[in-house]
Amino acid sequence: QVQLVESGGGLVQPGGSLRLSCAASGMIFSPYFMGWYRQAPGKQRELVATITSGGSTNYAASVKGRFTISRDNAKNMVYLQMNSLKPEDTAVYYCKARHSSAGDYWGQGTQVTVSA
Repeated sequence: QVQLVESGGGLVQPGGSLRLSCAASGMIFSPYFMGWYRQAPGKQRELVATITSGGSTNYAASVKGRFTISRDNAKNMVYLQMNSLKPEDTAVYYCKARHSSAGDYWGQGTQVTVSA
């Protein structure tokens, strides 16, 4: 069965950095369109960054220049490097996989808290 597991979240001070990881299993990874989303309490889930099977990336305006999404198809992994973190980045971060034939899959999320 397809499974996505996020890791790397935690507590960090404003201006600090974290790297999130998403490990995929139970599928042929390379054809999937991957993304990171986040959701704060009481708010809607929002797009953070996406990456195609070929490595093309897009970012939400709020994180552009600070976050970097990447993937390693040989390891079935996708990453989110987060720099210059702000309190408003505090949220649960989710990994998403999408395939035109297989559909969408979500991880269970990892908590990121940015606070002094």
